[in-house]
Amino acid sequence: MNFLAYAMGGSGGGAGGQGGGLGAFLPLILMFAIFYFLLIRPQQKKAKQHKLLLAALKKGDRVISSGGLHGVVTGLTDDVVTMEIAPKVRVKVSRGSISGITGKGS
Repeated sequence: MNFLAYAMGGSGGGAGGQGGGLGAFLPLILMFAIFYFLLIRPQQKKAKQHKLLLAALKKGDRVISSGGLHGVVTGLTDDVVTMEIAPKVRVKVSRGSISGITGKGS
């Protein structure tokens, strides 16, 4: 009968199986910090640089659109950029679709 009492006894301490409140959330906090520094922060930084690039556009800049069109900016509005992709061939693209500047205007 003694073996039954030892089997039902469990752990010696009353609160030994329970962890602290902060100890349970520490892995989650650590995981969020890693995600912030590896994913969220660089993405915000890149978005800020793209916004500055779009604000600095001016006529004569050589640009690339996100679709791969290379051209020279001939006109600007708040939402639309007019690009000349060949002599006397102009296309209008959304300002947000400009992915980079390849050269400055003269």
